[in-house]
Amino acid sequence: MTKQKNRLDYQVVLDLVEDGAKVLDLGCGNGELLEMLTQQRDALCQGIEIEASAISDCMARGVSAIQGDLDQGLDDYPDQSFDYVVLNQTLQAVKAPDKVLEEMVRVGKNGIVGFPNFGHWSTRLHLLLKGRMPITNDLPYCWYDTPNIHLLTIKDLEDFCHKANITIKKKIFLANNKLVKSKALYNLRATSAVFLITKN
Repeated sequence: MTKQKNRLDYQVVLDLVEDGAKVLDLGCGNGELLEMLTQQRDALCQGIEIEASAISDCMARGVSAIQGDLDQGLDDYPDQSFDYVVLNQTLQAVKAPDKVLEEMVRVGKNGIVGFPNFGHWSTRLHLLLKGRMPITNDLPYCWYDTPNIHLLTIKDLEDFCHKANITIKKKIFLANNKLVKSKALYNLRATSAVFLITKN
């Protein structure tokens, strides 16, 4: 999970969502992205968040969110009931990311997944030279207090989607809150990525 402000990943999500879309935000946090989607895309939004204090923040922003554990599934939601299901900077914090991804593309016509890339060159170099878990803008926690329990790379998610019959419609790569224009060596150069996905 990232602590950055003025986040480009939020803008990327906004650019992927059409005006008036029905959106479910999984792990919506304090509701900042929900508020942006509501105000800038006139989206009909619902959030799910495990932390009670974050639900209060959502209410203060005037956005709709309920308390729930993503690892318990989305059984209350019918198939294809949302235009977009967003999972931004949350995939690495759930206990069963494979199940959450599968539920995303069941409930949503499209899924938007934003995640930190543990394959970035600086992360690899830090591990090689220092032998310790790195602390970066996209992974800002110490090993003992991190909510991130399933670290992954861009290639890891690509492989998973292929095996799970999930189509990646679009991939956007970011580094230090800027777009990575070149796709060459993206798994080394991007600190995070946003995928637009759908079920085959």
